[in-house]
Amino acid sequence: MYLLRRHPQNHQENDSSQKDAKVNELRTAIGPLSGRSLKFCTDACLRRYLEARNWNVDKAKKMLEETFKWRAAYKPEEIRWHEIAHEGETGKVSRADFRDRLGRTVLIMRPGMQNTTSGEDNVRHLVYLLENAILNLPEGQEQMSWLIDFTGFSLNSNLSVKTARDIINILQNHYPERLAVAFLYSPPRIFQAFWKPVKYFLDAKTFQKVKFVYPKSKDSVELMKTYFDVENLPSEFGGKATLNYDHEEFSRLMAQDDVKTAKFWGFDEKPTAL
Repeated sequence: MYLLRRHPQNHQENDSSQKDAKVNELRTAIGPLSGRSLKFCTDACLRRYLEARNWNVDKAKKMLEETFKWRAAYKPEEIRWHEIAHEGETGKVSRADFRDRLGRTVLIMRPGMQNTTSGEDNVRHLVYLLENAILNLPEGQEQMSWLIDFTGFSLNSNLSVKTARDIINILQNHYPERLAVAFLYSPPRIFQAFWKPVKYFLDAKTFQKVKFVYPKSKDSVELMKTYFDVENLPSEFGGKATLNYDHEEFSRLMAQDDVKTAKFWGFDEKPTAL
């Protein structure tokens, strides 16, 4: 009597074909699309929503429909840098001029550089940079990395728990599987008072992507090296590079990207005459 063993490659192929079938099933379930929704719903997008809902088509469909409503109301692809540039004057959130080892876009966050009090504008600023990070992802890559520097962090000058919750809800519900990993670099002890209520808003998958790293921890140093080339990584995160945020230069870069965004979504096309 012989026991049949499942070949790993065959198992992977079966799994892949099953997932492809789920993508097709979800596309059929959401029905015909047009305009921005059609542009938004690539196969890769559908895969991310399915992944976020453990490949349950009904749940992924509901999640996607909620995103359609949110994007129609919030219009993240229409936000332009000049509208939220004041939020970025201190460089509290910016797109890094380097990528991680997998070529992913890196967002740098410095909560200690908080310069405004409007929670709504803070969220809008971050949504703009999420869209920008996605725009700058290399082909075939769907995720980004976050580096969070706590220099100058205090409970008085930083985001409220409510704003943090709003950001988490948008990230988890409308940008599923966009975050690869978030490094919280050397958070001070007082950060725990902020983190304690905030962590309950994170779902299990997002929670696992949050890494606390400390410069004196050998494991932390090695973890950072697996994700980043230390020659590119700023010293604020244990690397050898210098982090210089130049608001004027960054604003020029964002203005150029706004043109790319308009082209991507078709805003530069003039309406045809009736």
